[in-house]
Amino acid sequence: MKPYHSLRDIRSDIANGQLSCRQLVEHYLHNIKQKPELNAFLEIFEDEAFAQADAVDKKIASGHAGKLAGMVIGLKDVLAYEGHSLQASSQILDGFKSLYTATAVQRLLAEDAIIIGRQNCDEFAMGASNENSSFGPALNADDTTRVPGGSSGGSAVAVQADLCLASIGSDTGGSVRQPASFCGVVGLKPTYSRISRYGLIAYASSFDQIGIISKSVEDAALLLEVMAGSDEYDSTVSHRPVPAYSQMLESDKKYKIGYIRDCFESEGLDTEVKESILGVIDMLKDAGHQVEAVEFPYLDFMVPTYYILTTAEASSNLGRFDGVKYGFRSENATDLTSLYKKTRAEGFGPEVQRRIMLGTFVLSADYYDAYYTKAQRVRRLIKEKTDELLQNYDFLILPTAPTTAFRLEENTANPLAMYLADIFTVQASLAGVPAISIPVGRDANGLSIGLQLMTRSFEEPQLLAFSNYILDKLTVEA
Repeated sequence: MKPYHSLRDIRSDIANGQLSCRQLVEHYLHNIKQKPELNAFLEIFEDEAFAQADAVDKKIASGHAGKLAGMVIGLKDVLAYEGHSLQASSQILDGFKSLYTATAVQRLLAEDAIIIGRQNCDEFAMGASNENSSFGPALNADDTTRVPGGSSGGSAVAVQADLCLASIGSDTGGSVRQPASFCGVVGLKPTYSRISRYGLIAYASSFDQIGIISKSVEDAALLLEVMAGSDEYDSTVSHRPVPAYSQMLESDKKYKIGYIRDCFESEGLDTEVKESILGVIDMLKDAGHQVEAVEFPYLDFMVPTYYILTTAEASSNLGRFDGVKYGFRSENATDLTSLYKKTRAEGFGPEVQRRIMLGTFVLSADYYDAYYTKAQRVRRLIKEKTDELLQNYDFLILPTAPTTAFRLEENTANPLAMYLADIFTVQASLAGVPAISIPVGRDANGLSIGLQLMTRSFEEPQLLAFSNYILDKLTVEA
């Protein structure tokens, strides 16, 4: 069976009698079984996927199918799905099965999406390479000696390698966008609060947002349209009306675009990545868009601010995993105190332990004002400056990541080098604005290069439309 690149193509072949949902599930299951070395999935819901496919086929035949009929989706292992294992790729949740379904997942099912399995990720979504998973790293399908990015690495690889049409991940500081860049697919982080976080395992609650990895902007728009909106179970979710994003992908407007000068002058930016993004900028200028360099004085402060705040929130959020009520429990405990200590020491991996300890340190009485309070002030400055730029420009354009996919174990011995992989993605997370990564080229090794766009809060319609426009132009020029 040919690989499909959008739900539109799938629905067309279903309408013509050339394809059924059952055949589609067979196709993806075959691909998954043919590529186990990628380690993209932790669990396959084979029988359930076939049952869902048969039910959707009947709905299509009767003319009552939902918006997502024909879409086969994978879920990052941080999203609750009732009766299914949920581990955040960690041993500390070994044996745990979810008691309920996340709101976003429930909305997908209500529109007849078919969920094919649970996907590998960095433990508790903490990482930029998927090497922190307790189940081993997912591998980049373009070059299996390289990482797929993180933390939603398995989710990106699954779409890249045609193991499913789309994946639902989470993005705290770039965890959808950076792996999308490394794997040559589309990665969307919506505005903070656009999608309910009910049923998403928390890492850093003021940053976490459910995101989308897909092969096309059109599919990302449709998935956002289905998942977004108010939810009685999440007091932080936005109550703004949800536009029909999938019907708003055409744009002939000439935009005013800014690119952050310091990003392109950064020593850490790979030359081929820089040239590729500048090539897109030149293309936009030639097409009549106004593109200007802008100053952003806080670039060097973004990664430290992000990691101080997210580790502080992680220290609080992960306190619930203690071996008392569910998940892993150390067999070496002798009393309640040793149960806490040994369970967390044995159940959490090194990176999660590192971030919990860092977060506990910055929240301690002696250092709270020196680090946490100061970081909150810097976050406010970053948000205000980002919002100010976006009042003057329709979009900010920058690389998604400073390099293409790096080699396995290349940065594992140096946490700082790993953290700097997030240097261009954390701005949107700190400011709470929507951002998207789209594939715009490849380097000399055939590795994907991603371009990132940011825009004003809740302006996803123009973000998606402009992303679609850029990809269309690149296709034509190719």
